[in-house]
Order: sequence, then structure tokens, then C-alpha cells
Amino acid sequence: MDERRTGVLAICSVVAAALLWSSSYAVTKEVLAQVGPLTIGAVRFTVAAVLLGVMVRVRRRTRPARPDPRRRRLIALSGLLGITAYFVLENIGVELSTASDASLIVASYPLMTMLLELAVLRIRMPPARVGGVLLATAGAVLVVRDGAEAGGARWFGDVLLLLGGLVWAGYNVLGTYAGRGQDALSLTYRQTVAGAAGFLLASLLEAGDWRLPDATASALLAYLAVACSVGGFLLYNYGLRRMTSSVAVNILNLVPVFGVLGAVVINGETVRLPQLLGGLIIVAGVVLGLVERRRTAPAPVRASLAARRGHPEA
Repeated sequence: MDERRTGVLAICSVVAAALLWSSSYAVTKEVLAQVGPLTIGAVRFTVAAVLLGVMVRVRRRTRPARPDPRRRRLIALSGLLGITAYFVLENIGVELSTASDASLIVASYPLMTMLLELAVLRIRMPPARVGGVLLATAGAVLVVRDGAEAGGARWFGDVLLLLGGLVWAGYNVLGTYAGRGQDALSLTYRQTVAGAAGFLLASLLEAGDWRLPDATASALLAYLAVACSVGGFLLYNYGLRRMTSSVAVNILNLVPVFGVLGAVVINGETVRLPQLLGGLIIVAGVVLGLVERRRTAPAPVRASLAARRGHPEA
């Protein structure tokens, strides 16, 4: 019963992270009207790092053992990949493309993670999960094709978002390995500090365009930092440590569906038929992937991962 409860909590935590992250594309699109993409990342993750640092200090008595230097370097690298590199590509991609395109292209990320797991960790994927990932990816193809037909810089923004998927895949695989023995809060804090440092350096490229945003943009930046960065990454890392990374990323295919709704409501974007079809295909892929997850007992999954990666039992 405890194992089943842990599995359910892991799925719910990743779903909750997906709900928070689904709003980030539309919110970022609004903030981009006043703040540069690199500066957004610097402010967002610096604030997040400070908040996480306070949480770690408050929980001082129950802090886990400090990781060794090699593990700290791997955690820092995963933060640079999953925060600095990924969000640089995402923010610039959203600026050139649309929030709805960015939301839907996320559907291609599970395939990239799955292929990287096959190449690096030699993990075989159950047929139903592979089918779900491929089905969701087919929806992303419709979105990118629609962006290319629209012309302008939108297609280039879509390509940057796809490149972000490769970086995100690396973050998932590396983060699963580097985070062993670390609880979600400590891992998220260390990754965020590294990612914020990278963004602070990158934001200097926009120093000439810095200006004080208005109250609305400031509030949206605070939302990105607190809800999307702190809340989203804590929830996601909790779930990621209790399931394979490809399953976790496949659940994130819920992001496109809610993200498109946010783009319509917040940004006033028009969703075309290919995007709607892509969204329906994405939902089908998520359902197929989760059915396979429910058919697989949590304990054997974790035992297999422990044997392959040296990951301790949760």
C-alpha cells in the first residue's frame, strides 16, 4: 500500500508541476514585452534560488549529508543544462514564435529523453510507452509544420524550442543520476543556484536594454519565480526520483494542452486546426503512457533502476 501511495504521489507531483509550467509560456510572452529573455531568466531564477536557500536553512536540522565534490559538479551541470541552457532556448524561442507553439512542441521532449536513455543508460522502454511517446511526438510535428507554413521568424523559434528538448533530455538523465541520495529540496536548490549564476552572466548581454518593468510585469515575474520555478521544480524532482525519467517527461505532455488554453486566454492567440489536432494526439499519447505506468508495479521499476543506475530505493 505504501509503494502504491508513493507511486500515486509521484504521478500527482509531476502532473502538478505540468499544470504550473503550462502557464509559464503565456506569462513569459507577456513579460517579454518589457524584459529581455535573458534578463527574465536571471530575475526568475535568482529569486527562486534565494527562496529555496531560505527553505533549506529553515530545515537545517534535517538537511541530508553534503554530496561529495564530484556529485556537486554533476548537480551544478544538471542545473546549467535544465535551467540556464534550456530556458535561454525557451525564452528566445517563445519571443520569436508563439506561446501556443511553445506549449505544444514540449510534446516532442519524451522521445528525446527516451532515445537518450537508450543510448546512455541502456534502458528498454515498454511497447505501450514507446507508442505513447511517438504518438505525442506526431502531434508536435503538426505544430512545427504549422509554424513553418506561417513563415517569418516563427519557424526559427520553433527550432530553438526543439533544441531545448535535447537539452531537457540531458537534464533528466543527468539529474536522475546526480540526484541520488539527495532530497528534492536540496537538489532543486543546488541546481537553481547553478542555473541562476549562468543566467546572471548571460543577462549582461542585455544590460543596455535594462529598465524597470511596470507592476503587472513585476507580478508576473514573481509568479514565474515562485510558482513555476520553486514549486514546479520541487514537485517535478520529487516525482522524477520515484519513476523513470521518460515516464516523468511523458506526463509533461499535459503541459501543451493547458499551455494552449493559457495562450488563448492570456495572449489572445488564435489556435489553428493543425494545433488542435496535435493537442488531441498529445492527450492520446499521455493516456497510453500512463496506462503502461499503471500496469507496471512501482517496486520492480525502482529495483530495475537501482540495478542499472545504482539508485537507492526511495
